[in-house]
Amino acid sequence: MPIRYIIKQIILPPGILLLLLLLAWWLHRRAPRLAVLCFVAGFGGLWLMSLPVVVEWAARGLERESPLAESDWAGLAQRADAIVILGAGRERGDPAWGEDQPGIMAMERLRYAARLAKASGLPILVTGGLHYGTPPSEAAIMADSLSHDYGIEVRWREERSRTTWENATESAPILKADGVTRVVLVTQAAHMPRSRWSFERQGFEVITAPIGFLGVPNGRPLGGWLPESKAVWQNGMLLNEAVGQLAYPLFY
Repeated sequence: MPIRYIIKQIILPPGILLLLLLLAWWLHRRAPRLAVLCFVAGFGGLWLMSLPVVVEWAARGLERESPLAESDWAGLAQRADAIVILGAGRERGDPAWGEDQPGIMAMERLRYAARLAKASGLPILVTGGLHYGTPPSEAAIMADSLSHDYGIEVRWREERSRTTWENATESAPILKADGVTRVVLVTQAAHMPRSRWSFERQGFEVITAPIGFLGVPNGRPLGGWLPESKAVWQNGMLLNEAVGQLAYPLFY
Protein backbone atom coordinates (compact mmCIF):
# COMPACT_ATOMS: atom_id res chain seq x y z
CA MET A 1 0.00 0.00 0.00
CA PRO A 2 1.55 3.38 -1.00
CA ILE A 3 2.98 5.34 1.92
CA ARG A 4 1.43 8.51 0.52
CA TYR A 5 -2.02 6.97 1.00
CA ILE A 6 -1.32 6.38 4.69
CA ILE A 7 0.08 9.90 5.15
CA LYS A 8 -2.92 11.41 3.38
CA GLN A 9 -5.38 9.61 5.65
CA ILE A 10 -3.52 10.86 8.72
CA ILE A 11 -3.11 14.53 7.81
CA LEU A 12 -6.59 15.06 6.33
CA PRO A 13 -9.87 14.86 8.27
CA PRO A 14 -11.21 12.86 9.88
CA GLY A 15 -7.80 11.32 10.64
CA ILE A 16 -6.16 14.52 11.93
CA LEU A 17 -9.28 15.36 13.98
CA LEU A 18 -9.26 11.96 15.68
CA LEU A 19 -5.56 12.43 16.45
CA LEU A 20 -6.36 15.79 18.06
CA LEU A 21 -8.93 14.11 20.31
CA LEU A 22 -6.41 11.43 21.22
CA LEU A 23 -3.83 14.12 21.95
CA ALA A 24 -6.34 15.96 24.13
CA TRP A 25 -6.82 12.83 26.23
CA TRP A 26 -3.06 12.30 26.53
CA LEU A 27 -2.44 15.93 27.54
CA HIS A 28 -5.35 16.44 29.93
CA ARG A 29 -3.08 16.18 33.01
CA ARG A 30 0.25 17.31 31.55
CA ALA A 31 -1.04 20.43 29.77
CA PRO A 32 -4.73 21.03 30.49
CA ARG A 33 -5.05 24.24 28.45
CA LEU A 34 -3.45 22.67 25.38
CA ALA A 35 -5.64 19.62 25.92
CA VAL A 36 -8.76 21.80 25.84
CA LEU A 37 -7.56 23.45 22.63
CA CYS A 38 -6.96 20.08 20.98
CA PHE A 39 -10.36 18.81 22.13
CA VAL A 40 -12.22 21.87 20.82
CA ALA A 41 -10.39 21.69 17.47
CA GLY A 42 -10.95 17.94 17.10
CA PHE A 43 -14.56 17.83 18.26
CA GLY A 44 -15.48 21.05 16.46
CA GLY A 45 -13.92 19.84 13.23
CA LEU A 46 -15.80 16.54 13.38
CA TRP A 47 -19.07 18.37 14.08
CA LEU A 48 -18.61 20.71 11.12
CA MET A 49 -17.74 17.81 8.84
CA SER A 50 -20.96 16.06 9.82
CA LEU A 51 -23.25 18.92 8.71
CA PRO A 52 -24.98 18.83 5.28
CA VAL A 53 -25.12 22.64 5.27
CA VAL A 54 -21.30 22.72 5.33
CA VAL A 55 -21.27 20.39 2.32
CA GLU A 56 -23.53 22.83 0.50
CA TRP A 57 -21.43 25.89 1.36
CA ALA A 58 -18.10 24.23 0.61
CA ALA A 59 -19.27 22.84 -2.72
CA ARG A 60 -20.44 26.24 -3.91
CA GLY A 61 -16.88 27.50 -3.62
CA LEU A 62 -15.40 24.56 -5.53
CA GLU A 63 -17.98 23.89 -8.26
CA ARG A 64 -16.99 26.62 -10.69
CA GLU A 65 -17.90 24.90 -13.98
CA SER A 66 -21.44 25.15 -15.38
CA PRO A 67 -23.38 21.99 -16.30
CA LEU A 68 -23.56 20.97 -19.93
CA ALA A 69 -27.02 21.73 -21.32
CA GLU A 70 -28.86 18.67 -22.64
CA SER A 71 -29.68 20.60 -25.80
CA ASP A 72 -25.93 20.71 -26.54
CA TRP A 73 -25.30 16.96 -26.27
CA ALA A 74 -26.01 16.07 -29.89
CA GLY A 75 -23.76 18.88 -31.13
CA LEU A 76 -20.71 17.71 -29.20
CA ALA A 77 -19.44 15.80 -32.24
CA GLN A 78 -18.80 19.14 -33.99
CA ARG A 79 -16.97 20.58 -30.98
CA ALA A 80 -14.92 17.63 -29.69
CA ASP A 81 -13.09 14.49 -30.82
CA ALA A 82 -13.64 12.21 -27.81
CA ILE A 83 -15.18 11.79 -24.36
CA VAL A 84 -12.81 11.21 -21.44
CA ILE A 85 -14.10 9.63 -18.21
CA LEU A 86 -11.85 9.96 -15.17
CA GLY A 87 -11.53 7.03 -12.79
CA ALA A 88 -13.04 7.29 -9.29
CA GLY A 89 -12.02 4.20 -7.39
CA ARG A 90 -13.50 0.73 -7.19
CA GLU A 91 -15.32 -1.55 -4.78
CA ARG A 92 -13.42 -4.76 -4.09
CA GLY A 93 -14.89 -8.20 -4.77
CA ASP A 94 -18.62 -7.50 -4.52
CA PRO A 95 -20.18 -10.97 -3.96
CA ALA A 96 -23.33 -9.97 -5.85
CA TRP A 97 -21.27 -9.50 -9.01
CA GLY A 98 -18.42 -11.85 -8.26
CA GLU A 99 -15.87 -9.21 -9.22
CA ASP A 100 -14.73 -5.65 -8.56
CA GLN A 101 -17.13 -2.86 -9.45
CA PRO A 102 -16.78 0.89 -10.15
CA GLY A 103 -17.07 3.14 -7.12
CA ILE A 104 -20.19 5.22 -6.50
CA MET A 105 -18.78 8.36 -8.09
CA ALA A 106 -17.42 6.36 -11.01
CA MET A 107 -20.91 5.01 -11.66
CA GLU A 108 -22.24 8.59 -11.80
CA ARG A 109 -19.60 9.44 -14.38
CA LEU A 110 -20.26 6.34 -16.45
CA ARG A 111 -24.00 6.90 -16.58
CA TYR A 112 -23.62 10.51 -17.69
CA ALA A 113 -20.88 9.74 -20.21
CA ALA A 114 -23.02 6.96 -21.70
CA ARG A 115 -25.82 9.46 -22.31
CA LEU A 116 -23.38 11.87 -23.93
CA ALA A 117 -21.85 9.16 -26.11
CA LYS A 118 -25.22 7.93 -27.36
CA ALA A 119 -26.37 11.48 -28.14
CA SER A 120 -23.16 12.57 -29.87
CA GLY A 121 -21.61 9.37 -31.24
CA LEU A 122 -18.22 10.36 -29.83
CA PRO A 123 -15.71 7.62 -28.89
CA ILE A 124 -14.73 7.17 -25.24
CA LEU A 125 -11.47 6.95 -23.33
CA VAL A 126 -11.55 5.65 -19.76
CA THR A 127 -8.63 6.49 -17.51
CA GLY A 128 -7.56 4.96 -14.19
CA GLY A 129 -4.78 2.66 -13.10
CA LEU A 130 -4.40 -0.03 -10.46
CA HIS A 131 -6.21 0.72 -7.21
CA TYR A 132 -3.68 0.05 -4.42
CA GLY A 133 -1.50 -1.75 -6.94
CA THR A 134 -3.67 -4.80 -7.70
CA PRO A 135 -5.53 -5.59 -10.94
CA PRO A 136 -7.90 -5.05 -12.62
CA SER A 137 -7.38 -1.38 -13.42
CA GLU A 138 -10.08 1.21 -12.84
CA ALA A 139 -10.16 1.74 -16.61
CA ALA A 140 -10.82 -1.97 -17.22
CA ILE A 141 -13.64 -2.04 -14.67
CA MET A 142 -15.25 1.05 -16.19
CA ALA A 143 -14.92 -0.32 -19.72
CA ASP A 144 -16.60 -3.54 -18.62
CA SER A 145 -19.48 -1.61 -17.01
CA LEU A 146 -20.00 0.53 -20.11
CA SER A 147 -20.12 -2.59 -22.26
CA HIS A 148 -22.43 -4.69 -20.10
CA ASP A 149 -24.66 -1.98 -18.61
CA TYR A 150 -24.92 0.53 -21.45
CA GLY A 151 -23.94 -1.37 -24.61
CA ILE A 152 -21.02 0.98 -25.31
CA GLU A 153 -17.53 -0.21 -26.23
CA VAL A 154 -14.71 2.12 -25.29
CA ARG A 155 -12.06 2.92 -27.88
CA TRP A 156 -9.15 3.65 -25.54
CA ARG A 157 -8.06 2.55 -22.06
CA GLU A 158 -5.45 4.34 -19.99
CA GLU A 159 -4.49 1.94 -17.19
CA ARG A 160 -1.41 3.45 -15.50
CA SER A 161 -2.54 6.65 -13.77
CA ARG A 162 -2.99 7.05 -10.01
CA THR A 163 -3.83 10.76 -9.75
CA THR A 164 -5.79 13.37 -11.67
CA TRP A 165 -2.55 14.80 -13.06
CA GLU A 166 -1.52 11.35 -14.26
CA ASN A 167 -5.00 10.85 -15.78
CA ALA A 168 -4.07 13.73 -18.07
CA THR A 169 -0.39 12.99 -18.69
CA GLU A 170 -0.94 9.28 -19.37
CA SER A 171 -4.01 9.86 -21.56
CA ALA A 172 -2.33 12.52 -23.69
CA PRO A 173 -0.08 10.24 -25.82
CA ILE A 174 -2.90 7.73 -26.34
CA LEU A 175 -5.32 10.36 -27.60
CA LYS A 176 -2.85 12.45 -29.57
CA ALA A 177 -1.65 9.36 -31.43
CA ASP A 178 -5.14 9.28 -32.99
CA GLY A 179 -5.25 13.01 -33.59
CA VAL A 180 -7.52 13.82 -30.64
CA THR A 181 -7.00 17.37 -29.35
CA ARG A 182 -10.52 18.32 -28.19
CA VAL A 183 -12.13 16.35 -25.37
CA VAL A 184 -15.34 16.29 -23.38
CA LEU A 185 -14.25 15.76 -19.78
CA VAL A 186 -16.61 13.90 -17.42
CA THR A 187 -16.09 14.04 -13.66
CA GLN A 188 -17.69 15.41 -10.49
CA ALA A 189 -18.41 19.14 -10.47
CA ALA A 190 -16.07 19.87 -7.55
CA HIS A 191 -13.31 17.86 -9.20
CA MET A 192 -13.71 19.53 -12.59
CA PRO A 193 -11.56 22.69 -12.14
CA ARG A 194 -8.47 20.64 -11.23
CA SER A 195 -9.21 18.09 -13.96
CA ARG A 196 -9.68 20.74 -16.62
CA TRP A 197 -6.47 22.47 -15.55
CA SER A 198 -4.54 19.19 -15.82
CA PHE A 199 -5.81 18.35 -19.32
CA GLU A 200 -5.32 21.88 -20.60
CA ARG A 201 -1.69 21.70 -19.47
CA GLN A 202 -1.34 18.73 -21.86
CA GLY A 203 -2.52 20.86 -24.76
CA PHE A 204 -6.14 19.73 -24.95
CA GLU A 205 -9.13 21.91 -25.69
CA VAL A 206 -11.56 20.93 -22.94
CA ILE A 207 -15.35 20.94 -22.90
CA THR A 208 -16.43 20.34 -19.32
CA ALA A 209 -19.29 17.96 -18.51
CA PRO A 210 -19.53 18.07 -14.70
CA ILE A 211 -21.97 15.94 -12.73
CA GLY A 212 -22.71 15.27 -9.05
CA PHE A 213 -23.26 18.87 -7.96
CA LEU A 214 -23.36 19.25 -4.16
CA GLY A 215 -23.66 23.04 -3.93
CA VAL A 216 -27.44 22.94 -4.21
CA PRO A 217 -30.10 23.32 -1.47
CA ASN A 218 -29.61 20.25 0.72
CA GLY A 219 -33.33 19.77 1.47
CA ARG A 220 -32.66 18.40 4.97
CA PRO A 221 -34.80 19.21 8.02
CA LEU A 222 -33.60 22.33 9.86
CA GLY A 223 -31.63 23.37 6.78
CA GLY A 224 -28.95 20.72 7.15
CA TRP A 225 -27.77 21.68 10.64
CA LEU A 226 -28.27 18.17 12.05
CA PRO A 227 -25.26 15.83 11.91
CA GLU A 228 -25.36 13.19 9.17
CA SER A 229 -22.90 10.40 8.42
CA LYS A 230 -23.06 10.97 4.66
CA ALA A 231 -21.93 14.57 5.15
CA VAL A 232 -18.69 13.41 6.78
CA TRP A 233 -17.76 11.53 3.61
CA GLN A 234 -18.86 14.38 1.31
CA ASN A 235 -17.01 17.05 3.29
CA GLY A 236 -13.92 14.87 3.29
CA MET A 237 -14.06 14.63 -0.51
CA LEU A 238 -14.54 18.39 -0.83
CA LEU A 239 -11.66 19.14 1.52
CA ASN A 240 -9.41 16.79 -0.45
CA GLU A 241 -10.41 18.66 -3.60
CA ALA A 242 -9.74 22.06 -2.06
CA VAL A 243 -6.24 20.93 -1.07
CA GLY A 244 -5.69 19.51 -4.55
CA GLN A 245 -6.72 22.72 -6.28
CA LEU A 246 -4.25 24.68 -4.17
CA ALA A 247 -1.42 22.16 -4.50
CA TYR A 248 -1.53 21.34 -8.22
CA PRO A 249 -0.28 24.71 -9.54
CA LEU A 250 2.55 24.55 -6.98
CA PHE A 251 3.72 21.01 -7.78
CA TYR A 252 2.86 20.73 -11.48
